[in-house]
Amino acid sequence: MEARTAWFDEHVRDNYPVFVALNGEGGVVGWSSLGKFRPRMGYRFTGEDSIYVAADQRGRGIGKLLMPPLIESARQLGLHAIMAGIDAEGQASLRLHARFGFQPVAHLKQVGRKFGRWLDVIYMELLL
Repeated sequence: MEARTAWFDEHVRDNYPVFVALNGEGGVVGWSSLGKFRPRMGYRFTGEDSIYVAADQRGRGIGKLLMPPLIESARQLGLHAIMAGIDAEGQASLRLHARFGFQPVAHLKQVGRKFGRWLDVIYMELLL
């Protein structure tokens, strides 16, 4: 919980948005956020997105609802580009980003580790 609170506090401090999708009962079914791509000043016009949809809610269009306000927020913040680092096996996420104009720009081999396995990461970019 401490790491999550720190993550949220950093987004608020840096004026980066976090959007939440709720179901009819007010439960969280997904979220999206925009944050710094890199901490150095030269990257200040590039953000990085994150989108998560609960496993039992996927395929219902929630990601399609979470992406537009994220892109609009990036424009309002004066960003020039949004980067997305996506697990190479995450076909739904790759398709979602492509649907909104993101283009693949890099395939990094075994740079992430999650659930006991190494992950390739595909970077996609949207120029605003």
